Parts: sequence; structure tokens; C-alpha cells
Amino acid sequence: MVFLDMPSGLRRGELAGLKWEDFDFKKLYVSVTRSLVDQHVGPVKTEASRKLMPIDEFVVRDLLAWYAVTPYKKPSDYVWATDAKRAGAKRGKQPVWLSAVMRDHIQPVARSLGIEKKVSWHTFRHTFSSILKANGEDVRVVQELLRHSTSRMTLDTYTQALGPDKRAAQSKVVGMIRPKERVFSVYRDADGFSV
Repeated sequence: MVFLDMPSGLRRGELAGLKWEDFDFKKLYVSVTRSLVDQHVGPVKTEASRKLMPIDEFVVRDLLAWYAVTPYKKPSDYVWATDAKRAGAKRGKQPVWLSAVMRDHIQPVARSLGIEKKVSWHTFRHTFSSILKANGEDVRVVQELLRHSTSRMTLDTYTQALGPDKRAAQSKVVGMIRPKERVFSVYRDADGFSV
């Protein structure tokens, strides 16, 4: 689940709403057509969200490995269909609760790795966007991969410059207005700043 969501930037409801029939494993794409929130099926967030999305061949391999072990293989089955006995008649006919997967599996692993910040499904979407930006991808490509209606949405909401990017950008400006030989090392010790 994470290995599909992290490199795709799918919204949580879109991830939950995926069925096997949405994938074309030969052409390496998924058609995002529905969103599932609190087990209710609805449309995706925007018209721009309703587009074909490329998937990497390694992601396809992971999905096919899941397909090999899941008992729910019909084209109309949800990729992440629940097999919980408490689902009763809906067993295999609805996806797992992604909030429970996050709470019971992903967040404990994150904490065991020393990640103290709150991790959610949306964290993967933001991370995907920020990594694309850090890799120097064109904003239009990022917009299309995230399936935003405008590039402004992509820039304003999702892409956060990573720390080294911010420092490098600021250093370029400093280098332009102040000769290099005049720049000196500054550090902070217990008594304050020192040169």
C-alpha cells in the first residue's frame, strides 16, 4: 500500500477506491476514477484528478506480488479489500479502513524508526511533491502527477523546499551581494554566537 501511495501521491480516498480493473499493467498506468471516504464511494476530488496516472514497473511488481496472495482477484474487487471477519457480508466487497492501517501498522513502524512527527496518508502526498521539487522537476509535471487543476495549487500547497535547498538558495544571494572572501564562519556556543 505504502509502496504504491508514496511514489504516486494518491489521495487517501483514491488509494482506498482502487480496483484491479483500474490498472493496465502492460501500459504501466492506473485510471483514478473514484474516491472512497468512510467506506462511501464517490467521485474523485476534481476533474483534473480523473486522469491516467503512470506507475513505475517496480510498483507494478509490488502490486502483482499482492495480487498473487490476495483472495480478491476479480477485476471489480478492491485492491485493498478487507478480509476481516467483522466485515460480515461486506468481507471482500469493501476496502480496509485506511485509518486503521495507518494507526495500527504504519504509525507504530514510524515511531520505532524514531519519527516523532505525525504521519498520515497525506504525508506521503506532500513528501512525493517535495521530492519531485527537490529533484528539479518542472512544476507542470508535478501538477500533472498530483493531478491538480492548477500549478498555483501545486506551488502554494504541496511543494516545500527542503532545508538544503533553502540554504543553497540563500547562499547564492549572499554570494552575489557579498564577496566570498568577506564571508566568515559563525557558530553558536554556550555563550552565544562566535566568529
